[in-house]
Amino acid sequence: MGGNPKVANNKPEDQKLARGNLALKNSMDARTPVRVIFGRQTLKASNTSGESSKYIYDGLYTVSNYWQERGPYGKIVYMFRLNRIPGQPKLTRKIESKVKKPKACFERCVLDDVSQGKEKMPMRAMNAVDNAKPPPFTYITSMIYTECYDPSMLSGCNCIDECSDSKKCSCAVKNGDEIPFNNSGAIIKSNPIVYECGPSCKCPPSCRNRSSQRGVRYQLEVFKTESTGWGVRSRNFISSGSFVCEYVGELIREKEAKERTGRDEYLYDVGNGCDDTEDSFTIDAAQYGNVGRFINHSCSPNLYAQNVLYDHDEKRMPHIMLFAAKNIPPLRELTCDYNMNHVCNVSDGIKMQNCCSGSPGCTGRML
Repeated sequence: MGGNPKVANNKPEDQKLARGNLALKNSMDARTPVRVIFGRQTLKASNTSGESSKYIYDGLYTVSNYWQERGPYGKIVYMFRLNRIPGQPKLTRKIESKVKKPKACFERCVLDDVSQGKEKMPMRAMNAVDNAKPPPFTYITSMIYTECYDPSMLSGCNCIDECSDSKKCSCAVKNGDEIPFNNSGAIIKSNPIVYECGPSCKCPPSCRNRSSQRGVRYQLEVFKTESTGWGVRSRNFISSGSFVCEYVGELIREKEAKERTGRDEYLYDVGNGCDDTEDSFTIDAAQYGNVGRFINHSCSPNLYAQNVLYDHDEKRMPHIMLFAAKNIPPLRELTCDYNMNHVCNVSDGIKMQNCCSGSPGCTGRML
């Protein structure tokens, strides 16, 4: 508008034959009709604090002429004469209104530290849905083994450096003569089982083959979701392959897990499925657990579970370590495919578990 000082404190100046003015001039030269939207207004809606944008579509017009004249601030402005093309349906000029409501976000901290001071950094619980706090539980940082736990200690390596020679490190030999982590501690590729250096090894704690034993290193927080209860996100960027957390709880036999009804969402099966043998095990994080118990299932996850052994050699009860499957931007919910082929109890046998992730390719079942 020739530098209207009422708009963003612009200094008045002469208009140029450019942008919208040039487009109208070109339409006149090419005899191309233009669509006219008449009377745009921005008003306060009567029952909301948002803004209401109102428009009137007035049909097709031709541009027949243009000229210059002095505007109200003494500067040159371009004027155009538009003629409505005859034969168009008569318009009622009814105003179409579209109300844009500002997205309210009143997220607040409902718990200062979910970890109860047991992690290196406090983990807040945030809620923008209601005033609820996460359900009470006992926070632990390592597995609780019940009487079913009786594995033999895993033999360690004799490396006095940081296991720099993977062909001489006995732990690396179990991984196919290679350390499965890069120098930044990110896992290079998934394996059925990863053998890390552990308490029986002579290498120092800084050895890169101890990547998942250093605890949570990202600023994680628990938050209330709209449809899947509590979830977990990171306030930091997480690069692909990075260790996020371990899924810990009580390690129990599969048979006992079937009897613990009402805890399906906290059971992580690390055994061979639902059968009558006592060879399968389950992690129950309902009463004892860490931040991993809040990580939701998704059919399109950004984390994956890696079986890791470092303090024993019992393959039936590996540590469940969660690693980033891709680069994860800050505040993106962390999810994992729990691959629940079945959930069992004594009376019903196999029963289905619904999936509410809503992710692309979601089947609606944790199958």
